[in-house]
Amino acid sequence: MESLSPNIFVADITKTIEFYKILGFEVAMSVPEEGPDFVWVMMVKGSVTMMFQTMESLGEELPEINRSNGGSLLLYIKLSGIRAFFEDIKEKVTVLKGLEKTFYGATEFSVLDNNGYVLTFAEDEAE
Repeated sequence: MESLSPNIFVADITKTIEFYKILGFEVAMSVPEEGPDFVWVMMVKGSVTMMFQTMESLGEELPEINRSNGGSLLLYIKLSGIRAFFEDIKEKVTVLKGLEKTFYGATEFSVLDNNGYVLTFAEDEAE
């Protein structure tokens, strides 16, 4: 295995693009190539790739895919410069849990994305 890129089903891709741009992600690809009626988009920041897709775009092909808003999914994203990143976005997003040092040595914080998913950002800071 070489990588994992989640494909997350969302209700409004345009609003999702706006939210993830706040976090510094950029659109790498989309279907169609121009909006506003996107059915799929790939967003990238550094080596992190996230894909977002409408339920309707796969509903007939894969009827097993179903969900309500949010869900039991937490995306754990490692990065460098967590304190500066937190300061940059904390007033622009819903912070669920502020910066804290965990028992396993990581510095983390958690936010809620516009689709109800939890994103936890982490850095293994030097003591």
